Amino acid sequence: MQEFKKIGFGGGCHWCTEAIFQQLNGVHDVLQGYIAATNEFASYSEGVIVTYNPKAISLAHLIEVHLHTHKATVSHSFRKKYRSAIYYFEEAQAAISKAAIVDLQRQFQNPIITKVLPFNQCTPSRKSLQNYYKKNPTAPFCERYILPKLVVLKEKSLLK
Repeated sequence: MQEFKKIGFGGGCHWCTEAIFQQLNGVHDVLQGYIAATNEFASYSEGVIVTYNPKAISLAHLIEVHLHTHKATVSHSFRKKYRSAIYYFEEAQAAISKAAIVDLQRQFQNPIITKVLPFNQCTPSRKSLQNYYKKNPTAPFCERYILPKLVVLKEKSLLK
């Protein structure tokens, strides 16, 4: 029997983030919606909950994919809506996430601003928006915003 784990990611449009993680072997499910952490990060921000098999894909690899497919070093005016974050479900994930960010920093010219936050709640997007890229791969939004991120996955050999 497979043992699945969950981790949350936020940083850009949840349609984009959903499509990215759906491409990866070892990812069982991706739920897009609005994620809240705790304390000053208790407001909802777009994100995804990734259900994955840790025997097939590592959390460190998922984090590498996440950091390379959104603006993880940019504090722009939409950060409240698109919080750059990793939402952990268990303490061990927090430690792995922080270590991965430190390790991956050398691949980026500017400091990574992605926060490691405790998962609190997720409100899923409307059912009609779930699996957006799978249902609409040739839609203008998908071709303009999602497809270039999928190209990054291939160019950086992040598809596993």
